[in-house]
Amino acid sequence: MADEQNSLFETEPQPWNLDDQDDWLAARIAFADQPYGPYDYSIPADLESAVKAGVRIEVPLGRSNRKMTGYCIDIIGPFHPLAASVKPNRMKPIERVVDQTPLISPTLLKLAHWISEYYVCELGIVIETIIPAGVRNDSGTREMLFISLADDVRDNYDAHRLTTLQKTILETLAGTNQDWTPRELGETVGCTQGPISTLRRRGLIVTTSRRVQQKTHEIRAEQRIANFKLNAEQQTAYDAIEKHIDADSHRTFLLRGITGSGKTEVYIQAIQKVVEYGRQAIVLVPEISLTPQTRQRFRARFDHVAVLHSHLTSAQRAWHWKQIAAGKVQVIIGARSAIFAPTPRLGLIVLDEEHDGSFKQDKAPRYHARDVANWRASNENVPLVLGSATPGLESWQRAKAGVYHLLPLEKRVLDRPLPDVATIDLRVDFGGRKRFSPISQKLRQEINGALGDKGQVILLLNRRGFSTRIQCPGCGHVEYCPDCSIPLTHHMKGNKAVCHYCDHTIPEPRVCPDCGNPAMKFSGLGTQRLEQEVQKLFDVPIMRMDTDTMRKPGSHEKALAQFRAGEVKILLGTQMIAKGLDFPNVTLVGVINADTALHLPDFRAAERTFGLVTQVAGRTGRGEKGGRVLVQTFNPDNKTIIAATRHDYVGFADAELPVREEFAYPPFGFLARIVVKSPIQSKAEQMAEHIAESLDVAATDLQTAVEVLGPSVAPAEKLRGFYRFHMLIGTTTEGVLQPVIMRAKTKIKPIDDVQWMVDIDPQDML
Repeated sequence: MADEQNSLFETEPQPWNLDDQDDWLAARIAFADQPYGPYDYSIPADLESAVKAGVRIEVPLGRSNRKMTGYCIDIIGPFHPLAASVKPNRMKPIERVVDQTPLISPTLLKLAHWISEYYVCELGIVIETIIPAGVRNDSGTREMLFISLADDVRDNYDAHRLTTLQKTILETLAGTNQDWTPRELGETVGCTQGPISTLRRRGLIVTTSRRVQQKTHEIRAEQRIANFKLNAEQQTAYDAIEKHIDADSHRTFLLRGITGSGKTEVYIQAIQKVVEYGRQAIVLVPEISLTPQTRQRFRARFDHVAVLHSHLTSAQRAWHWKQIAAGKVQVIIGARSAIFAPTPRLGLIVLDEEHDGSFKQDKAPRYHARDVANWRASNENVPLVLGSATPGLESWQRAKAGVYHLLPLEKRVLDRPLPDVATIDLRVDFGGRKRFSPISQKLRQEINGALGDKGQVILLLNRRGFSTRIQCPGCGHVEYCPDCSIPLTHHMKGNKAVCHYCDHTIPEPRVCPDCGNPAMKFSGLGTQRLEQEVQKLFDVPIMRMDTDTMRKPGSHEKALAQFRAGEVKILLGTQMIAKGLDFPNVTLVGVINADTALHLPDFRAAERTFGLVTQVAGRTGRGEKGGRVLVQTFNPDNKTIIAATRHDYVGFADAELPVREEFAYPPFGFLARIVVKSPIQSKAEQMAEHIAESLDVAATDLQTAVEVLGPSVAPAEKLRGFYRFHMLIGTTTEGVLQPVIMRAKTKIKPIDDVQWMVDIDPQDML
């Protein structure tokens, strides 16, 4: 800290002398942009009452004294534990306090410090991630004028020669503690603005101006329903959670329940106990498509439920944030960022579908909501419930080791059986066909049967677009994105080819740019092509759900409502339809290609494939009609596919964990990934080599057993115009990666046009 402080001001010609070196007060400031700090500034006497941890402060920075706004993260005086790191005679004074009240609570500020240290990310960036942009920008607010009595008027009306109406106005102001606007006061007293303006000119009424949040979003309850009676397994799980709610104690529970086993009802009844104590609960869901259904379920049980998701406007998010911070919301539902909800009385955190990769943030700070939730629940001494039919292997191993408390739900509600799952060998089915169809003959027959019995069908294909490859059959040229080492995907709508990484778009290519062949071949299968094929084969209403069709606010809710109402008979889409959705009339699920991600260069590929197939299979058999699942695959003998068809999570985990242990992959080891990128390939490679050498030196200096693998070309070699190299840092000792990386950072010299990032506990290896 002292070195950073000196480096910022070492070129200043004169120190700032304070009259008394034993009587000083400093604000420690972190910035969300370079230089990140933190740096110390003196607090002028007239601002001492306004400066608090969590407010934004405007300060002069560097030799030019350019103005920057940062976050006050601490207030330090001579007797503060960090006082030795402060140099009072070197500090500049702060210029302005931006906020009247802190934007971040002490609890969340403490969480921000942990995230910054664990994920090796600048603290200012973390704070700016926690506080929504709408809150920072005062979205949904407007400037309003408020009036109040002058200090010396309240008990001395007669000295001011008042009219009866003027005296009534002053007595009205004196008689209540509410904030009055001129218009509200005039309406209450029954007068125009004239008498009020006269009192203002005479100084008997004073005015203040401040921004006020406007109500932009309604929190309303759904039609109430009663609790469902818990079965024996659910009751056992609930009792274990309730014990820690009653005791105000932390414990992490892994609620491993097969699909349809009633995990949500356990969550709801546990939250009811929390609400009875006047506390709040946070419920995280992985997909925005789950939000409407989850919201409806919870609003049928609770009066005040806030839903946070990416389709909210900044003003709506800011309004929810302030309602939550005021303690007016009982349950907060949202995706990963909802873990930062500013609950003043947190009582429980729930992560539904805890295995899902979308809980990991893909930009700084690259946090995992599950681990942030675990730290926050522990710090605030509340239970954490992780729910899934297919838990992440890290969570499963922790439960086996007793770190988490395992709560199994092995039966479906009402003892309904799990659906029968069968595979279709695509090698046999498509081997002799001249015309490719994504729907095998067997799957077509089953779909016709399900529709004939008035059931509904879900079809999963985790690939967007129409065709996933555009290639010349003459010379073999493939249309790649010029900015990414990724083939372009053909989209029928708009007749275009699109890069799904950077959104580079070109018109649909019909002529080969290399040889002029006018017969470009469009191959590979995406959801658009599947939709077209299904429309040809089945004369029923169908709907496609993927990120291309679900862009508009409310589109998820509208689509799922139509499917639930039976207006749509076949729902097809990507992974957003695979998790958590409950449609009792779905009697058939078809997995169009179970191998899509099975052979990616990622040690989690098998786990993701197993989870996706198992989860989508669980969307059927939830009603009285039962259900059936057909999995199309070119690898029917693969152990992952076999385990998924048997609903055998334990068998899959028992086979996969020894492989992880052999190579010290999580959960038996700890990983960090560093990605280096530059528009100039040689510079990226040079920097990657420099970083790897610095990591080796840092590990040696710290006498730490850390292995650096790489650097090597990243699987996606070029993205968004940048060439990419990456490396993995591995260890079997918890807590040593961060010190090694932080020490290496002090030795790494920047290279122009080169960026690099650190990802602790990486989920994506591409």
